[in-house]
Amino acid sequence: MKVTVVGAGAVGATCADNIVRRELVEELVLVDIKEGFAEGKALDITQTASLLGFDTRVTGVTNDYTKTANSDVCVITSGIPRKPGMTREELIGTNARIVEEVSKNLLKYSPDTIIVVISNPMDTMTYLTLKATGLPRHRVIGMGGILDSARFKTYLQKALDCSQNDLHATVIGGHGDTTMIPLTRLATINGTPVSNMLSAEQLKQIAADTMVGGATLTKLLGTSAWYAPGAAGAALVESIVRNQKKVFPCCVSLEGEYGQNDICLGVPVVIGNKGWEKIIDYKLNAEETAEFNKSAEAVRSMNKVLDTISA
Repeated sequence: MKVTVVGAGAVGATCADNIVRRELVEELVLVDIKEGFAEGKALDITQTASLLGFDTRVTGVTNDYTKTANSDVCVITSGIPRKPGMTREELIGTNARIVEEVSKNLLKYSPDTIIVVISNPMDTMTYLTLKATGLPRHRVIGMGGILDSARFKTYLQKALDCSQNDLHATVIGGHGDTTMIPLTRLATINGTPVSNMLSAEQLKQIAADTMVGGATLTKLLGTSAWYAPGAAGAALVESIVRNQKKVFPCCVSLEGEYGQNDICLGVPVVIGNKGWEKIIDYKLNAEETAEFNKSAEAVRSMNKVLDTISA
């Protein structure tokens, strides 16, 4: 197995580090546009091999996509990160051009690859990648919902004083501060609804904290987060390369599912070695459906910006 990670910055390097620590693949290629940057990150990671006990070969290259040939999975983290006060939407102009060029270069040398998109604004970048490459929809996956759900579980854990590993909690919809939907009604701890243990007001606050989870970290750090996004990307790669069939909330192309068409949005999907295999219907109630439709309209409006960029 071979994986390429494009973008050797904090998120890309963390994703790569998680992948090699788990020995998910025989070969990993890091690509970056900055001269020597990916090479340096790859060398640094390689020097941990004897300390951590992995044998994955790690190669770094500067904008040389020939080295990515025959990658089973390609992860795109390229683009500028958010700064304090900046929305994901404000990144679209710069990052759209980067992601389109990267995705086409990857497909040129790995026509059978599965593409994982982490770059922001993630829903629009996933939609752009799908349209730019013409790939079958099951081979283009946006990571965002996995990260948002991990943040959801973190806030639930703080309120419940429990293990995050006992929690099942999902965020669907857009990967944005106002478009994501933490499904508090369906959140459980070892099968018991968390609503049995937390008040409606507590759950409302947890949902609100989850929705601004990225912005909270950006304000604290002065840039986008990287440990959790990198780990989330690696978890998605693991389910693909090991054919784990895990159910993750991911941004995928909808063709009638959840009442939406011509959009990439976060829904629960089964992830295996062919990409996403099946969309799971969570049977949303009327309120959740209304929120999902509202999220879809916001993402669709953002996608329209792509027309002005290409014009």
